[in-house]
Amino acid sequence: MATAVTTAVQDDGETAAGVREGLVSPDVRDLVRRAGALSPVLAVIALLLVPGGGGAQGGTGGTGTIADAASGLLVLICLVRVVRGGARPLTRAAAVVLGLPVLGICLAAITSNDPAASLPGVARYVQIFVLVPAAVLLMIRDRRDFAVVAWGLVALALLQGAVGVVQYLTKTGASYMGEDIRAVGTFGPTDVMGMATVVAYGLVVVVGLALGSAPGRTRTAALVCAGLLFVPLVLSFSRGAWIATVLACGIQLLISGPRRAAKVALAAGALGVVLVGGLGIGSEMVKERVTSITQVAAAPDQSVTDRYTMWAAAGRMWRTEPVTGVGLKGFPAYRDSNASLALSSGSDTAGAGAAFARQPLLSPHNMYLLVLSEQGLFGLLALAGSWVALLVGALRRRRLAAECALVAAGLLAWQLIDFFYADIGGPSTVLMSVVLGLAAWWSLAEVRRA
Repeated sequence: MATAVTTAVQDDGETAAGVREGLVSPDVRDLVRRAGALSPVLAVIALLLVPGGGGAQGGTGGTGTIADAASGLLVLICLVRVVRGGARPLTRAAAVVLGLPVLGICLAAITSNDPAASLPGVARYVQIFVLVPAAVLLMIRDRRDFAVVAWGLVALALLQGAVGVVQYLTKTGASYMGEDIRAVGTFGPTDVMGMATVVAYGLVVVVGLALGSAPGRTRTAALVCAGLLFVPLVLSFSRGAWIATVLACGIQLLISGPRRAAKVALAAGALGVVLVGGLGIGSEMVKERVTSITQVAAAPDQSVTDRYTMWAAAGRMWRTEPVTGVGLKGFPAYRDSNASLALSSGSDTAGAGAAFARQPLLSPHNMYLLVLSEQGLFGLLALAGSWVALLVGALRRRRLAAECALVAAGLLAWQLIDFFYADIGGPSTVLMSVVLGLAAWWSLAEVRRA
């Protein structure tokens, strides 16, 4: 398998009709065979349905979920396959792009004031941004494998979204404005971004498939899934996920062509009016939440004030150690000495089967500022440079297979935009590594024109 990855992405005997269909419908036998070969990757995705036992730990903290354990098994299985194959597992470009973050991570750990305390952060960063993405890249052999993993993300999004909608309707979700109505899926109130992230991934995937596929069953299924996923995304009340999804889908539309972009934008607007305005899906609270996006400077709520305060604290940390930062997992230790008195003691969490609790603010909720404060400018350039290289690679290959390019570019764009409002931490983080691996396959594997 490793040989196939390093040499070329096989066409699997695609006929001209198969090329026109793009990522659609291999026969059932082939689908089962592929799912079996990709089972380590699909297991990581599926196990995110298991409710997590811990809260989201900001920054470099790990959560020790069963999905994280499955990701470790994925890396081990991939390593065994590579050793048995006896071939170079990655191309030179792939090794450089995926290995680049290791430089900043290790340098920040070595120069940290407490290197021992930074070791868990090293393990977490290497897991999320290097090992798991590389393992997913090596597991995927061709475009149909890409499709199986992509639809696996959609299936997880539909299931988590269904749980979230039920939570909203039955008022068993996380607490929001005094009511237990916030859709959080199985992630619980301590990881309110978990379900929103999963659903947003699924929505971006189906938008890419709908825009890139020829008319047929794939496009129809993708459009139906998009309509279904729109609802739980709205009910997540996550402003960051909304902004990232709108912008990522907008980028996908522009890549697919301005005329199509205009048509889809009108259809999406009409769908939003029907679901939110006509059917009244959280209409008042959604309106207030959308309005609050434009009021972050004039009359910010406490959550926005806390975020601005932590952003300023991260900036002060970076100015004290501009090249290498204060060290991995250093933000919580240096937070109070750099934050103003406007910072609250934590955020309130309740609902979704959990008692009221105060969740400490252990990260700036901005990935770029987190990396800048803990790893310095060197670490940020290494990590962000890897992400930008993946995005550029995905866009450069858009003529080889439109649906793959749109999915990969959309997922990367969503993640890079969302990083302005969020960082790693929580059970859903491991899914991000799978998404990066999926995009890395398209950006870095040697793909022949179909």
